[in-house]
Amino acid sequence: MAAATANTTFPKPSPLTSSFKSSIPFSKSTLLFSTIPQKLTPSRYFHISSSLSQSSSNPRSAAANVTPITAPSQDFISRYAPDEPRKGADILVEALEREGVKDVFAYPGGASMEIHQALTRSKIIRNVLPRHEQGGIFAAEGYARSSGLPGVCIATSGPGATNLVSGLADAMLDSIPLVAITGQVPRRMIGTDAFQETPIVEVTRSITKHNYLVLDVEDIPRVVSEAFFLATSGRPGPVLIDVPKDIQQQLAVPKWNQPIRLPGYISRLPKPPCETHLEQIVRLVSESKKPVLYVGGGCLNSSEELKRFVELTGIPVASTLMGLGTFPSSNELSLQMLGMHGTVYANYAVDKSDLLLAFGVRFDDRVTGKLEAFASRAKIVHIDIDSAEIGKNKQPHVSVCSDVKLALKGINRILERKGAKLKLDYSAWRQELNEQKLKYPLNYKTFGEAIPPQYAIQVLDELTSGNAIISTGVGQHQMWAAQFFKYKKPRQWLTSGGLGAMGFGLPAAIGAAVANPGAVVVDIDGDGSFIMNVQELATIRVENLPIKILLLNNQHLGMVVQWEDRFYKANRAHTYLGDPSNESEIFPNMLKFAEACGIPAARVTRKEDLRAAIQKMLDTPGPYLLDVIVPHQEHVLPMIPSGGAFKDLITEGDGRTQY
Repeated sequence: MAAATANTTFPKPSPLTSSFKSSIPFSKSTLLFSTIPQKLTPSRYFHISSSLSQSSSNPRSAAANVTPITAPSQDFISRYAPDEPRKGADILVEALEREGVKDVFAYPGGASMEIHQALTRSKIIRNVLPRHEQGGIFAAEGYARSSGLPGVCIATSGPGATNLVSGLADAMLDSIPLVAITGQVPRRMIGTDAFQETPIVEVTRSITKHNYLVLDVEDIPRVVSEAFFLATSGRPGPVLIDVPKDIQQQLAVPKWNQPIRLPGYISRLPKPPCETHLEQIVRLVSESKKPVLYVGGGCLNSSEELKRFVELTGIPVASTLMGLGTFPSSNELSLQMLGMHGTVYANYAVDKSDLLLAFGVRFDDRVTGKLEAFASRAKIVHIDIDSAEIGKNKQPHVSVCSDVKLALKGINRILERKGAKLKLDYSAWRQELNEQKLKYPLNYKTFGEAIPPQYAIQVLDELTSGNAIISTGVGQHQMWAAQFFKYKKPRQWLTSGGLGAMGFGLPAAIGAAVANPGAVVVDIDGDGSFIMNVQELATIRVENLPIKILLLNNQHLGMVVQWEDRFYKANRAHTYLGDPSNESEIFPNMLKFAEACGIPAARVTRKEDLRAAIQKMLDTPGPYLLDVIVPHQEHVLPMIPSGGAFKDLITEGDGRTQY
């Protein structure tokens, strides 16, 4: 048997205690779940059979079975005869192949060696070898974030598995579809404190959407099928599969079409939105004088529907950090990012609005600041796929627990049907916001010949025509990349939002480059974040990935320095990352890291040389590191202090000023 550990015990199906509280009535039918925006080959069909009668009023009582069936036109051809025994590790790898997996990020160890041996026998799956397991899971996240497909990473037991923890927490907070597979000590040794044993299922229980400890080799096909279904359906998230070494070595003949046993979870997947609720939203829109859209990562798959809604209504759009790219930043109705480091005009719009349309968002503290003061004049409409988010932080006036894509399609149909009868005219409101845009544009100061970090990002935006895929670490450079690069489409912007994990940028760029061959991928990084996973330069070189690294190097932990300047009288508490005995020298020399891995690199210190240096970086085939030396005194502005409100917004000052 497989021990399922997200409060579900198999083989007896029981409801998962998850955050999906909506129920779906299921009858005997065949459905194609289209929760992933891009094609996953071979495409997977789910046959859902249920004992629920038409008259039953309690769908949770249904014993629903979901059987994955490979599409007949794309039959999977196994390299084994149907009745040929093979190792559990080979069954696992073939299960991944059947899910359409083409790339994994796997680092071997004693408890996962069998899986790696099986990977060498696969003609379908390519392993991109990271140099650290955290690099592997962040790369899998970059793959998932940039493609919409689930990312897959593999690590060994013990320290290999625990090195995945930050990535799992990151994927959980940002709703990223991820399947992490870990080796485990043999079953007989579990609980004996064996060499490299950690109870990774227990360690990760609260930072995964679901996790499994496989205790029967025959469960592998079902467990893998369920893991991918869970990771990509409803609100996406990470799923962990822990596979003991003796299970990997055991010979078995797999049964591929085992039913998925997740009746509780499936019954709580959100229903299509109710027409009455959508009519109510349209009525609120028609009655409003100052509406504003507040869109987040939940809208990444609904960009076209969102653009159509804005076209039909003329409502301005403010985006969260996670939602950047869902609506083009250069559009006249874009207010860009809102929140702690959002634009003045985005935060002004939310503060003055009478209707806040919150689509695919979770009212995060970095957006809302002081909750009571956030959108205090507005009626709130909240649409989200996760019922647990509705009313969690801010109580909405109208809520719809549904896929935002389906809700927007429904709203757009109503708007198209009613057409001119609605007489929507927000021109006075838009004019008011345009005045704010003119009065408080995003800007930055100069520091003599030194390079303003914002200027470096602006130049990159110009030279790539805004078409690059951007990954970042965490800190000031992340906020400037959010503010000054003009994102055109979803999945162009890859950043650690909820967890704020430094070291994310470089490995995430690896995942994006693997998922998007031929795309321009740029890691905009800070020196503090970059050095946390600098070892992944070796992976970039060996795989010859054309990743460009724009390193904004200020020799400090910039965001912490900014808070020290503002709130701690500029007292430096271990935020200087250079060599205190030789502050005039750049330390460490990032160019030497690149040189050690055979990656071309250059340093630029003067503003007048920057454009040519960035152009050379972009023109050089393969990977390239550009070390851009920037002043540490610069602050990310605007800024609403933590727990503050719009009235507390800061627009002036930097590290040269005393506070």
